[in-house]
Amino acid sequence: MISKEQFQKELELIIANSIREDVGDGDHSSLACIPADAKGKAKLLVKDTGVIAGVEFAKMVFNYVDADLKVDTFIEDGTEVKHGDVVFHVEGSSQSILKAERLVLNSMQRMSAIATKTKSYVKLLDGTATKVLDTRKTTPGFRACEKWAVKIGGGENHRFALYDMIMLKDNHNDFSGGISQAIQKTKDYLKQTNRDLKIIVEARNLDEVQQILSAGGVFRILLDNFDFETTRKAVELIGNQCLTESSGNINEATIRKYAECGVNYISSGALTHSIYNMDLSLKAI
Repeated sequence: MISKEQFQKELELIIANSIREDVGDGDHSSLACIPADAKGKAKLLVKDTGVIAGVEFAKMVFNYVDADLKVDTFIEDGTEVKHGDVVFHVEGSSQSILKAERLVLNSMQRMSAIATKTKSYVKLLDGTATKVLDTRKTTPGFRACEKWAVKIGGGENHRFALYDMIMLKDNHNDFSGGISQAIQKTKDYLKQTNRDLKIIVEARNLDEVQQILSAGGVFRILLDNFDFETTRKAVELIGNQCLTESSGNINEATIRKYAECGVNYISSGALTHSIYNMDLSLKAI
């Protein structure tokens, strides 16, 4: 994964670009009818159930818009919430609160939905040693927040992007002339460029699993769209030679069955691409 410093930079870029996109040359609705020196207070109201996420990100947004805004937090990230709960109060310039409002709500609604989905998957794996992973199937420009939400929900992050881990999927292997060739070329590339990146290789069947093991030097094998029986056979074949990851056909009905096959990780794009935003609102008080 990327460093904490790089992750923080990604968050800052999200905020700066989102405010640029939303505010432009000014929030003219507020500028037109609210005095510049007007003070106000608002509450973040929950109108749904689930796991709240994005509280700390909201604080970053408020601070970016106006460092004088004060946030009093009552419910922390990762807490299960219900309709009527108040997560925080924000107080200060009325114009500043309104300028930050939409980015705070958009972000928290989506992050909370992702954390809620992730938490439901984590609970389904209770009692197993398998961990839940996200994917790169994220909203363009908002990836850092979505991966943060997965962590808040109890999951773990896969690679952040194309640059922080090697992942050889079917197209890489086919374009390279085969799995063995793709792995060897990757090892040569890492040596030539003096990069220390973990290698994950996707397998479509047991024969490809064996090819990956024979090549060696792989951190994790991705068992893509394997059925339960074949997954168990693959886990037995791999043993302690490297880690295992199941992907494809992952949902509430199948996730525990894959975990019970003995894989170390289960990755699911649904955590970030198939969720409905939590209903939240920012109300003046």
